[in-house]
Amino acid sequence: MSFPSPFYRWRPHPWHGLEVGPEPPDLVYAYIEMTPFDHIKYEVDKVTGYLYVDRPQRTSSLTPTLYGFIPRTYCGKRVKALSQDAERGDGDPLDICVVSERPINRSEIFLNAVVVGVLQILDHREADDKIIAVLENDHIYGHIRTLEDLPTVIVERLKHYFRTYKMVEGHEPDIEILSAYGAKKAKKIVEAAIDDYNDAFGHD
Repeated sequence: MSFPSPFYRWRPHPWHGLEVGPEPPDLVYAYIEMTPFDHIKYEVDKVTGYLYVDRPQRTSSLTPTLYGFIPRTYCGKRVKALSQDAERGDGDPLDICVVSERPINRSEIFLNAVVVGVLQILDHREADDKIIAVLENDHIYGHIRTLEDLPTVIVERLKHYFRTYKMVEGHEPDIEILSAYGAKKAKKIVEAAIDDYNDAFGHD
């Protein structure tokens, strides 16, 4: 009996082993690290590809959407060039926040995400952009194609979360939200992150 093609005999690394998505930069894969139901900050270990506990969240702040990254992206010089006042890219895959109407309460999954906007953020002067997307075929949000069509409160909640999720009593977090932009700017950043990834890690 032969294996189907393609077939991964071993588990693929979620950053390097998955594809960017079906139709980037419009429709991408989002690998989910965190859900709105858990007070633990998880991240993918860059060496093994397994999800690990980065830290328990210090405050009551919860991510308002699914939160993860786009595979085979990298925030390097091209992403930095699209961010006002950034001194460098953050050297991580491009973050993505995915809005869905039905609660999804598990992480370590990937899904199809329609890119609709971006929050441009500086974290210690590094470009740390957050792509905003909607779950493909979502019955409430699936028709949305640009940030202006999302309920305003969702963007407000995302801004509040990223302003506060690293807060420690007595310390001022060095995080600046530059602005929120629509789909056109977001897709440029996705394309830049794909090119940065190819520069850093090469093509297949």
